[in-house]
Amino acid sequence: MIELLTNENIKETFMIPDFHSMSEAISMFKKIQSYSYSDDHYELGIYLEENLIGFVNDVSIENEKIELGYVIDPNFHNKGYATESLAAVIKDLFQKGFKEVYAGAFESNKASCKVMEKCGMKRIDKEEDILYKDKTHHCVYYSIKQI
Repeated sequence: MIELLTNENIKETFMIPDFHSMSEAISMFKKIQSYSYSDDHYELGIYLEENLIGFVNDVSIENEKIELGYVIDPNFHNKGYATESLAAVIKDLFQKGFKEVYAGAFESNKASCKVMEKCGMKRIDKEEDILYKDKTHHCVYYSIKQI
């Protein structure tokens, strides 16, 4: 997990703070880990066999609507793991009673946008410019509602 949180390629498209020490990264890991045991959060590891290759986390939860973020180790990109994982998470969240799942991505992150589209998510009328790592990124959002 620490490797994912400190991976420079991941940090280009997933908003993770820069850690000034390993203890800061470990502290973030412990926070995420504690959320994974909480009923108030949605945090799941993505595993290939027994190896952690990514994670999915809630960004916000509002009544029956949840915003997600997700990460896949760059060594496992373009193999369908993000699509498979996100589709399973959406199904799980609908079974848990959520009525809408949405997620944002930097518009330049075409791969993430494609993952959301493959999972049946549609681009919605929500966009924002986010300052991250001294650069302004245009963020677009996708959503899927339970039928």
